[in-house]
Amino acid sequence: MNKNREFSILFPNFADIEYKQLSPESCHDLGLDTLCSCITNDSKEQNLIMNIISNMTADPRVAEYRCQVFGDILRNPKLRTRMVELFDKLGFIKQFSASRIQSDEKLGFWHLMHRLDELNDYIKCVEEMKHCLEGEKLESKGLKGFLSYIDELYNEACFAEMKKDIAELKVKSADIQSVTVGINVNERFEATSMGLISVNARQFKKSNIVSNFADALASKNKINDRPAWDGDMHYHQVDKLRTHVISKTINKMGEYLAVTNTPFVDGRIRATVTQTPDGDGSSGATFYLDKVLNKMLDSMVKKLRDTLSKYADIAIVNISQLVPEFFYYIRFADFIEQYTEKGFKFCEAKTLSDDDIFMDAKGMYNMKLAVNSEKMEDIVCNDLVFDKEHTIYILTGANRGGKTTITQAVGIMYVLAQGGISVPADSFLYRPVDCVYTHFPADEDKTLDLGRLGEECVRFKDIYSSCTKDSLLLLNETFSTTSFEEGFFIARDSVKAIAQKKVRTIYNTHMHKLALEADDINSTEGYAKVSSLIMKSDNGQRSFKVEVGSPEGMSYAHDIAVKYGVTFDMLTDTEKTTH
Repeated sequence: MNKNREFSILFPNFADIEYKQLSPESCHDLGLDTLCSCITNDSKEQNLIMNIISNMTADPRVAEYRCQVFGDILRNPKLRTRMVELFDKLGFIKQFSASRIQSDEKLGFWHLMHRLDELNDYIKCVEEMKHCLEGEKLESKGLKGFLSYIDELYNEACFAEMKKDIAELKVKSADIQSVTVGINVNERFEATSMGLISVNARQFKKSNIVSNFADALASKNKINDRPAWDGDMHYHQVDKLRTHVISKTINKMGEYLAVTNTPFVDGRIRATVTQTPDGDGSSGATFYLDKVLNKMLDSMVKKLRDTLSKYADIAIVNISQLVPEFFYYIRFADFIEQYTEKGFKFCEAKTLSDDDIFMDAKGMYNMKLAVNSEKMEDIVCNDLVFDKEHTIYILTGANRGGKTTITQAVGIMYVLAQGGISVPADSFLYRPVDCVYTHFPADEDKTLDLGRLGEECVRFKDIYSSCTKDSLLLLNETFSTTSFEEGFFIARDSVKAIAQKKVRTIYNTHMHKLALEADDINSTEGYAKVSSLIMKSDNGQRSFKVEVGSPEGMSYAHDIAVKYGVTFDMLTDTEKTTH
């Protein structure tokens, strides 16, 4: 069996695929940690999901491969339930087996029989997994490939033959009354190795016929010229105290009895002859047969058990490595199904090959809103396009007007889509990105050495050096920790540099003047286009809707002033009426 052959339902075996890991800061800025905690309560599964969705590539084949697998799993809730049951059973068997191997110092026949039970359970699990997948109408290359993969492992591990052998060999330890062995001896007629012939439910009994035959064989000095056992079962009872009888018996009957008629028809299973190591005190085995037999039996049983386990373990390990990948899809499918039943909308993301359009989202919303909302009607959805005329957005609007929410939503859409997961939108067409970079306000304790502005500058330079034209860059109030004049100067140069690199960007900021610089930046030949994006307001009321347009900074401030009575006329009129 090819131990090195691996299969994945997450990472297709395409050549030259480069993956990039989102930084912990970006994962936190996008709220992925919160999202993972909503999907599962298990901390290990949360880490698993986080590691997968934060591992990104711009290769559209990976996103399409994952999307197809997720579609199959989402459409088949019974498949999800049954697979989880089988995975739980596999995990228990594997863990129990490992603990027994560590705790049992001596391996005897009971341990062999216990291992047979384990292997039988393994085989049943794999068979049920095959049956479970074969019973579904699979459409994805990933799950179809997995079904072929476990079928290949099943056949290479000789599970069908092994299952038959186990059924024939399965004897309770309490029923074992005797064993038949073949013993090899050296020129001094000392026991050197031994092979197992059979395990028997009855004890051997001395009969006159057997006794007379054995005595005759010894007296006539006959030695078989064939090392293979012909099936005859002759028993000669040996008294431990009469060592000369033992010596004489082994002398005359000590040829190697090959294992030819055992139920283990596979040649790998037959290789159960054990060598007695030199210097272990067994050179006197001829005179201490009972001691040597016990020792050699233990060694032989271990080798037989290991031989049985070898191919089964390879298959189980290979299948077990895929269990976390299945849980990734299953937990997300359960989550999407749960919120779909509550009325929240999701769709299958589609990759684009158009060079002029990078993203076209209709009716999208921040996934985190679904967790914190009782119904879909409470959520405001938005449309947004990235194309050659709108590659960089300068997003402005009122405080607490939804700028951060929409910025975060775009990042989550890409992460989920490229992870193969359904996205919160009516439709989502996109070109995958190689990574998502975020520049959100840092925690206070991270700015002590450089100061807030210094820390922002250093972090932005690192991000800018890492991102490419295939990246997504999300900036949240970047360079806003200093005076307006200083912040605006740095922000303008930063946006021009981003435009030169042609990085898809959303820069949400309170610096409305920066949005007014779009025309000036766009006048430079070869730069990506910058657009002003605003959070609309209606007479001072937040609408949480975005649209391309000129900044509303002054008009919005006037609306707020009017609402709360703090215009000059309103203030002075109030002053006059109080006197």
